[in-house]
Amino acid sequence: MCLNVSSSLKNNNMSSRREIQVSESIAHLAADFFARESNAQSLVTVTHADVSPDIREVTIFFSVLPETYEQTVLAFAKRKRSEFREYLKKHSALQRLPTVDFEVDYGEKNRQRIEDLTRKDKK
Repeated sequence: MCLNVSSSLKNNNMSSRREIQVSESIAHLAADFFARESNAQSLVTVTHADVSPDIREVTIFFSVLPETYEQTVLAFAKRKRSEFREYLKKHSALQRLPTVDFEVDYGEKNRQRIEDLTRKDKK
């Protein structure tokens, strides 16, 4: 499993600068952590991290290729939550560690499917 970070962070007016910085930092750290902890059976891209306004909770979203490994990677990520929190503690400047969750980014998956269909229609 190899991880990359896509900078598709959702930047809206509701997010504070601090939330955006923390989200980007956590997404990059998640990619680094799982690149070290995982095997090379699939390509995993950390797409973004959603942080609650009080930065007490974070959900890290990712996409997986081949898609047949999505549930395997999700189960792996959820098993490694506590280890990832320790990694965050060691590699970030966060004073309070957020509760971490992981989810497959179905929004990104749907965007890619629409893009593929659009390309096919143009041919």
